[in-house]
Amino acid sequence: MSSIFTKIVHGDIPCYRIAEDDQFLAFLDVNPNAVGHTLVIPKEEVNKIFDLSEETYAGLMAFSYRVAKALEKTIPSKRIGMSVVGLEVPHVHVHLIPLQTMADIQFVEKVALSKEVFEATAAKIAANFK
Repeated sequence: MSSIFTKIVHGDIPCYRIAEDDQFLAFLDVNPNAVGHTLVIPKEEVNKIFDLSEETYAGLMAFSYRVAKALEKTIPSKRIGMSVVGLEVPHVHVHLIPLQTMADIQFVEKVALSKEVFEATAAKIAANFK
């Protein structure tokens, strides 16, 4: 059975898309810790990050770096945090989270955003993605 992220890759489920290439996709987390909380995934469905090939792992990190730089330009924050947990969805994903405090990366407090805020945020980050 396909993961929810594979369904997003195939267009079966919509997302607030930030950037993509032939191997990777970045989109806003719909249950964010902070405004701009972004998920970066390989399009290939692999459950665990260390089951990726070394080449795909390196590509995922390079793509995540580029997305994080776009986040830095777009969302005011003290830094961009990165977390790879992977227990909630069996598809490798990197969380990129604009941080003001350590609590922002603890996945305890969430922010509620309107569709309009998601759309505007995604468009602004995408515009800064190079």
